[in-house]
Amino acid sequence: MSLTPDDLPTVADLHDPVLAARLQALLDDKTKPLGALGRLEALAQRLGLILGTEAPQLVQPQLVVFAADHGLAAHGVSAYPSDVTWQMVENFLAGGAAVSVLARQHGLALTVVDCGVRHAFAPRPALVDAKVAWGTADALQQPAMTAEQCAQAVAQGIALLRRLPGNVLLLGEMGIGNTSAASLLMSRLTGLPIEDCTGAGTGLDAAGVQRKIEVLRAVLQRHAQAREPLQALAALGGLEIATMVGAVLAAAEQRRVIVVDGFITTAAVLVAARLRPHVLQRCVFAHRSGERGHALLLAHLKAEPLLDLGLRLGEGSGAALAWPLLVSACAILREMASFGSAGVARRLEEAAAVEADRRDPADAVQTPRP
Repeated sequence: MSLTPDDLPTVADLHDPVLAARLQALLDDKTKPLGALGRLEALAQRLGLILGTEAPQLVQPQLVVFAADHGLAAHGVSAYPSDVTWQMVENFLAGGAAVSVLARQHGLALTVVDCGVRHAFAPRPALVDAKVAWGTADALQQPAMTAEQCAQAVAQGIALLRRLPGNVLLLGEMGIGNTSAASLLMSRLTGLPIEDCTGAGTGLDAAGVQRKIEVLRAVLQRHAQAREPLQALAALGGLEIATMVGAVLAAAEQRRVIVVDGFITTAAVLVAARLRPHVLQRCVFAHRSGERGHALLLAHLKAEPLLDLGLRLGEGSGAALAWPLLVSACAILREMASFGSAGVARRLEEAAAVEADRRDPADAVQTPRP
């Protein structure tokens, strides 16, 4: 199976100055001082533009956790062993992980996708079997994926998204070693030095981070010719990242809201945006994580995240935490009264004019002449 950019979903430009002006006028006419809801107003306008309506509603939100293992983990780029990947998948399915708790709290449908975990899972309703391989190859020795494996993963992400209901995709991931894949993709596709793109991941100490940087620098040198997005994705990425790229492209094609979690999911969006730039118009970036490269990557994408809580858990936990802000932004547009409908004066000058109109001249107190 081969894949070229021409085979990917088409993602149209959402630029609509007329709708943008209408949404801004609606927000300005709400019963509040201009701009008083701060960035929530910008979020409301963005959601209206994504969904193409002045009264956006978020329907059947889908939180999808993409999971896979990484051959590069054998070089000690993570503080945890690879077995934690499948153990955490079981934890997601049992309802015990942070993202499981948050999804339950906020009524988010949670789906876990086995894109390439080195484990045979028993079938479960919330588990999608999209296993392309039993983890990626060691990218220090060969491409992490063959072109065919990468194409299959992207295609399965597209197909998965098209089967899911609703108009919102919240991204999550799990895979020991996947901060390394994200750092590699970030460095290759942005041109930033690998040391600026690399952090502690699951908790490496300073010496461990330095070893990780040295490994990743060698990987980039090994695959110096992999420069185009799909080439870089196959050589450097993970099976879960490739599957996520497909899901993001399909969600963007369908004009769904895409809620981006942390560093790894942002790296997947980076790849998707290199293939279809208008993907970014559909994205809401949930938070700025504590992973070193994430702030730089968000800045590169000109993305302003909603939260900055020092999170570095992944799983989609940050996306789930940001979710109520999206719900509130839509509710403000749909339900908050306008000045006209509530009979509230817009400005102090208007209030004075209204008060003057209400006065009866016959009730005025006449000052007696001396």
